[in-house]
This record gives sequence, C-alpha cells and structure tokens, in this order.
Amino acid sequence: MSDDTSLKSLFEDYGYSKAEVGERKAQIWHDIFEGSNKFYYQNSDGTGYVMDTGNNDVRTEGMSYAMMLAVQYDRQDIFDSLWQWVMRYMYMTEGPNVHYFAWSVNPTGTPNADGPAPDGEEWFAMDLLFAQSRWGNREGIFNYGEWGRAILKACLHREDIGGFPMWNLENHLIKFIPEVEWSDPSYHLPHFYEVFARDSNGEDREFWKQAAESSRDYLVLACDVETGLNPEYANYDGSPHIDERDHWHFFSDAYRTAANIGLDTLWNGSLPELSNRTSALQEFLETHDSSVVYDIHGNPTQEHVLHPVGLIATTAQASLAARLSTREGSDQRARRWVAKFWSTPLRTGDRRYYDNFLYAFAFLALSGNFRRY
Repeated sequence: MSDDTSLKSLFEDYGYSKAEVGERKAQIWHDIFEGSNKFYYQNSDGTGYVMDTGNNDVRTEGMSYAMMLAVQYDRQDIFDSLWQWVMRYMYMTEGPNVHYFAWSVNPTGTPNADGPAPDGEEWFAMDLLFAQSRWGNREGIFNYGEWGRAILKACLHREDIGGFPMWNLENHLIKFIPEVEWSDPSYHLPHFYEVFARDSNGEDREFWKQAAESSRDYLVLACDVETGLNPEYANYDGSPHIDERDHWHFFSDAYRTAANIGLDTLWNGSLPELSNRTSALQEFLETHDSSVVYDIHGNPTQEHVLHPVGLIATTAQASLAARLSTREGSDQRARRWVAKFWSTPLRTGDRRYYDNFLYAFAFLALSGNFRRY
C-alpha cells in the first residue's frame, strides 16, 4: 500500500503551484460547508446534514460524502455533527433492513425510503475507519472503528437478522440494492475494500481482499474497450442491465467509475487494462459532444447531461490512471483534462450538490490530498 502521507500531486507535476492548489482546496470547503453556495446545514441541537439540492432530500450518498470530506479536511466537529444526524434519522433498527441506513430522508428527519443504497454503507464504513485512524475512538456512536466494522458485518452477515446482504457472497460483487442480483459499476471501490481487508473483523478480511480483486476484474468488463464508457446499472458480467429503470447508458452515476479507478491507481498502483479504459474515455469525451448522453458503444441518445461539472471533474480525476495508459497520446490528453478541470468553477444552482461533491473529490485526488488513513 502506498505511503498516504506523501501522495503524488498531479497538479504540481503539471505546473500548478502549491500555494494556488492550497487556496483552491480551502475555497472548495468554504463553498460546500460555509458560503452562500453551501448545501451543509447545522441544526440548533448540533446535528448537521447536506441537502441534495436537485431533489430536496438528504441521502446516504451525500452524508457519507460529506463525512469523507470532513476526515480529509480534519474537521472532526463537522464529521460528528453529520454522523449524529445519520444515526438519529437514517439508521434502521427493525425490519428486514435492520442495521442498514434509509437512503433518502426528508430534511426534517422523516424517512422517504425504508431501504438502503449500498454505496452509502460502504462510504460510511470507510469514513468511520478513517476517522478511527485519524482521531481515535471515543464512546457510543463516536467509537468510530466499532461502528465501521459493525456496518461491514451487517452488509455481509444477515443470517440471524434477516434481509439480504449487500454483496453477492459468491462472486464478491456489490449489488445495486440488497434484494437484486445485479450491480452499479460506480459502486465498485476496490481501493476501499483493500482498507476493509486491513481493518474489518478478522473473519471477513479474506472476503474483502477478494472483493477488491473481483471489482477490478468487473470494471474491466463494465467499461467498453473502445469508448471507455460504462453503464449506470450493469449485470454481473459487466453488460448493461436493461429494465424498467432505464439506466443502461453512460449517465450520472456512471461518471464516478473513472474517478474511482483514478483513486485506486493513486493508492494502489495501476492496472493496465483500467488505465487503457480511462484513457479511451478521455479520448471519446474529448472528441464528442459532452452535453449528450451516450450508450456505452458511443451512440447518442435523446437525453442530455445533467451534471456537466461532475463529468469534467471525474474525467479529470481519471487522469491518475489514464496518463499511465499505453494508448497513443494518453499523457497529453490527461494533462488537457486536468487543465480543463482547473479552469472549471464549482457549480451554482439547484444541481450543485452532486457536481460539487465530485469536484471536491477530484481536487483532493489530483492534489495528492485524498489520503488513506
């Protein structure tokens, strides 16, 4: 595993100064948590939440993302405010989804859903394990490591509590939701599973080690070899999952996949097949109208991109892998995407929540500040 205290800054390699990188990093935190464009809100009781400004709800996705930013920025106060809100309003204590988190909740605390989204659980677990390493454990819900391990246990072991696990226990692949047998490529976080293999309960460490390998193999299948595009939802063989949900194109969730490959490369080194897929993606998006939604083979659909800033950010973060590709022109293409991202401001308006989270993570990764604790 890489030395997380001395991660490579691609920004500095590409000529941006440490001072301007630091200034932009501080501005990102301010815009999300403090400024007039923020979407973090704190209640009088000390709990805090982030609003999905496009859907006017609070999601496990966003809460777990905000907790990760709090760890990376060393803001334990914000982390604790978010985690208290999660445990008070999202944690389910009964029913088939006991010990999971309701994926959508009204800002008043009333649940909009009685089921989870597995990407929330894996991010919560990672947030908590990092918090343990960075700040140490306290008592109750602030025994971060104990809660991180409890979440991972609940994701796999449902024998005595009912419901469905979040991973297929045979092929080690994460599911879209627990009760189905297909996946979402952007949920696959092999770089997280490497940490789970280190810090989870002993009996599960071998599972997480295999999950990291299986997810990397899966991403090779899910990302088209020619275009680098991947579907939002996919079957276990990597092919687009086609059903009434209509999410088999390269659409909003799917943007995160290349960013995840970039961060895995930063933390664990490159996998040539995935570096080539991300380079193919950068080439495709550079040479096609990036406001249009495409199927994974590069055919345009009738839809248009809802999160253009997020798309730029994640494609730039993919440079961490794409620059190592054997495809012709990969390094220069990676530089152009980083430059494009640098010149792109944070988003304003109703859809700023998703775009600006992706922006923040891309910036941390490209500046060497998305650290593994």
